[in-house]
This record gives sequence, C-alpha cells and structure tokens, in this order.
Amino acid sequence: MPGPVRVTHPFHPLFGQTLDVVVHRHNWGEDRVYYRDGRGLLTSLPAGWTSLAPEDGFVAVAAGRSRFRVQDLVDLAALVLRLRS
Repeated sequence: MPGPVRVTHPFHPLFGQTLDVVVHRHNWGEDRVYYRDGRGLLTSLPAGWTSLAPEDGFVAVAAGRSRFRVQDLVDLAALVLRLRS
C-alpha cells in the first residue's frame, strides 16, 4: 500500500493537501486512491490527480505560466465550432 499522497490537481478543492491512502486500486476504468474524508467516510479520487502520477512534462515546463496545453485548446476550439453549427 502506498504511503500518504499529495493532491496535485490544481483545481481540486484538496489541492496541496496530504491524504492517507487506505487502498490504491483500478476501479471505474482508472487507477484510484481511496482515503477517509474529514467525516471518516471512504472516498476516492483518480490516482493521476495525486503525487502517485509522474509529473506532467508540460506542467513542469510551463511552471504555472499556462494551465492549457496547445492540443487541449485546439480540441476545445473544434468542439465550440461543432456546437455552433
């Protein structure tokens, strides 16, 4: 079992906090970490949103200057065009 993990997803409400992992397993089509919330209830979040995932190269290079990858913006523009037509 992994030790404590840090929430690394910048928009998650627990960003930067450390969680004690109860179990790490593949569930709902992705790797997830399960932990006890403040009320003691078992809850989970994607392992990719924690320090278990390797640091994203884009995020490291952008160093906070950009939250969006070029491909994400291109995909968003295509989606907007489809929705407008």
